[in-house]
Amino acid sequence: MKKIFSDYLFLSVLAGAIITLDQWTKWLVRAKLEIGQIWAPWDWLAPYARIINWKNTGAAFGMLQQLGGVFTILAFLVVGLILFYFPQIPRRDWSLRIALGMQMGGAIGNLIDRLTLGYVTDWFSVGSFPVFNVADSCISVGAAVLVIGMWIQERKRKASQTESEQPSQEVRSSPEFADIQSE
Repeated sequence: MKKIFSDYLFLSVLAGAIITLDQWTKWLVRAKLEIGQIWAPWDWLAPYARIINWKNTGAAFGMLQQLGGVFTILAFLVVGLILFYFPQIPRRDWSLRIALGMQMGGAIGNLIDRLTLGYVTDWFSVGSFPVFNVADSCISVGAAVLVIGMWIQERKRKASQTESEQPSQEVRSSPEFADIQSE
């Protein structure tokens, strides 16, 4: 029971920090800018990076507009699966734990917008890349951390498997092994 509490505490703190930052930045943008209004601290920066109050009814980065209901249901499913699966993740698998915490925080951050506003507030625009927010970033970075973590775990597993399949130095240098090799 203590382990499960500790697991959920880690998940809650990480996801909670992301949700707080996401909601605070969205609130700030909605309070300072009208929908569609752009702000950049310097004119020369505007073509490269700017703040814009953007109404997104689709998925991350403005994809699949008008499918907000589907993404609301999907967010509930993702959060439910993470809550169920998280205590089963070994503590040494930090990449998976961080990835799921980031994805849960991002999913809840955007879910709050969908449930309270009917759309997600996106606000950060870089070059010609679609407008996004903290939640979108955490979902994407969490997915990248997950893939990289799985790749690292797979390499470790293969390395330990290769080590266990090779005969040890003691066996190779023993007289019995030399007799077998000469036959």
